[in-house]
Amino acid sequence: MNVVHSFEPIVDEHAHTLILGSMPGVASLAAQQYYAHPRNAFWPIMGALFGAGPELPYEARTERLARSGIAVWDVLKLCTRTGSLDSAIVESSIVANDVANLIAGHPGIDTVLFNGAKAADSYRRYVANAVQQDVECIRLPSTSPAHASLTLEAKTRLWSAAL
Repeated sequence: MNVVHSFEPIVDEHAHTLILGSMPGVASLAAQQYYAHPRNAFWPIMGALFGAGPELPYEARTERLARSGIAVWDVLKLCTRTGSLDSAIVESSIVANDVANLIAGHPGIDTVLFNGAKAADSYRRYVANAVQQDVECIRLPSTSPAHASLTLEAKTRLWSAAL
């Protein structure tokens, strides 16, 4: 078991939508970049929607998201986990990020999108009661390659409808 830590949020003063994952996977932790696994659909979807695709350098992708009002973070600050799967997270080891404070500090955020079930469940369990402003919460299918029941096209349609 390894103790894993999330990254700092991608956010600026123009944020209106916060995308929350659960915890970066092994490839992301190694690269120190959100959604770094080459088969993760996150950046291809962001490319289709905001021109922030994987063909751009990471810094350019994150800048395009921020300019588009999209913030990115994880619900979990740290946890114990072997590998990358959310199902391997040891529930008793979870420490949540201060998502409520991030939202309070960016009053334009009116929508929270969850990248998969674990992010949504963890938000409800560890964060929701502390959030003081009214935000719409929408669970979307995970962009993880482990969630292969939907095609990239189907995931893109669902994400596009929410964004």
